Amino acid sequence: MNKSLNGIGMTSQRTRARLIERLREQGIKDEAVLAAMFEVPRHLFIDEALASRAYDDVSLPINYSQTISQPYIVARMTEVLRAAGPLGRVLEIGTGCGYQAAVLAQVAREVYTVERIKPLYERARKQLSDLKIRNVSVRYADGSVGLPESAPFDGIIMAAAAPTLSAVLREQLAVGGRMVLPVGMQEQWLYLIERDASGFRETRLEPVKFVPLLMGKA
Repeated sequence: MNKSLNGIGMTSQRTRARLIERLREQGIKDEAVLAAMFEVPRHLFIDEALASRAYDDVSLPINYSQTISQPYIVARMTEVLRAAGPLGRVLEIGTGCGYQAAVLAQVAREVYTVERIKPLYERARKQLSDLKIRNVSVRYADGSVGLPESAPFDGIIMAAAAPTLSAVLREQLAVGGRMVLPVGMQEQWLYLIERDASGFRETRLEPVKFVPLLMGKA
């Protein structure tokens, strides 16, 4: 790994290792997820001016009124999606800077990620390509309708809060699949949707704070 991947000072491997210990203390138990969080260089997904905060457990601005999610939330949603088992095909709604997709790429066979803001889409695609992450397909599209042409998915993850649970996305979930998403406007909760042969099961997990899900391309 070259120096920019490894990081120096506040972006060093040691700083990254401290983040992993904090995630463990916060209850993240899936070792595959923790390894993915350690492996992905978060400092390369944010502006250089914020690099010293890359491994703090906070969300950070990435322009266009969007943020890179707090590492705990990325780890938590990935852990819930995995449920300690391997993931095949995963859909992410809201690529943003591409960080969550890069983490998912470590624990899933293939990742489809959709971004509606063109400059973010272009930046994420370039960053993932520069990191030689080959199992992620980045699409410029309206994520609110999912990606029906590539469905069904074993896992769906959403990085923006929808006002209600999406029936459209639910139908793109494979039997045996899991979807993790924030729901609500003023008060947001993380939900887990599981699909089995008899239908869907919803579980409300914990309060969260995400940017709202918007429709159309920008």
